[in-house]
Amino acid sequence: MAARVAACTACHGAQGRAGPDGYYPRLAGKPEDYLYQQLLHFRDGRRQYPPMTHLLTGLPDGYLREIAAYFAHQHVPYPAAPPAEGGAGQQARGRALVFQGDPARGLPACVSCHGQGLGGMLPAIPGLLGLPRDYIVAQIGSWQNGLRRAAAPDCMASVAHKLTPQDVGALSYWLSAQPVPADYAPEADQPLPAACGSQQGAAR
Repeated sequence: MAARVAACTACHGAQGRAGPDGYYPRLAGKPEDYLYQQLLHFRDGRRQYPPMTHLLTGLPDGYLREIAAYFAHQHVPYPAAPPAEGGAGQQARGRALVFQGDPARGLPACVSCHGQGLGGMLPAIPGLLGLPRDYIVAQIGSWQNGLRRAAAPDCMASVAHKLTPQDVGALSYWLSAQPVPADYAPEADQPLPAACGSQQGAAR
């Protein structure tokens, strides 16, 4: 499999540990079902990035499942978190959104779907730590602009559309500055809040 995924690791780093430019995210250790769904979405045009679509066009579902399983079982160290940016006010706002959300706006806390340790939730919700700030901003923007979309209920699109630019800045500053603990891993399946619909929908 290491040879078969060489086209993936050319951008996503050895064993899927992440690319060096902050744009290509880490694949290693993410939930297998999440990785599999994203591969399907790129192949079938539900997630927009032409190089990924070109790479995956024509590959059967079983092959994509094998790729997802390979990366899900790679466990390599995370790099050290960069110094915190954005100032104390933005850091505090980001932390509040992560752990408390904003009930007045119907905005759930990030931890309610992505786990109390933000390591993701099985079977198919990814973790949020160890991601570069630019990547976090770009992905929220993709949900807001329809470049990422999901089968109903498309909970991330709903959440993303409730985020202001100030929210996005605060979240990205706080999340990208957090160290990744040694035991970082997806949590067992838990019921999701009503705002997030089903876990299957949340993952897609």
